Amino acid sequence: MSFGLYMLGFIILIGGLAWGAIVAGAPQIYVIIGAVILLGIGILSAVKRTRAKDPAAPPSH
Repeated sequence: MSFGLYMLGFIILIGGLAWGAIVAGAPQIYVIIGAVILLGIGILSAVKRTRAKDPAAPPSH
């Protein structure tokens, strides 16, 4: 899975959660803070899931 596709899905998820929180009556500042935190978590998890694995280095003698 590519980084961009992972982030697109995460942004859609954050948008849905933010919309639901606003409709439920949560204060806007709390929704913004939550969205920024979730975006940070999304970036960290996207990098972790999509980074290329480092090739194993041959043992040195």
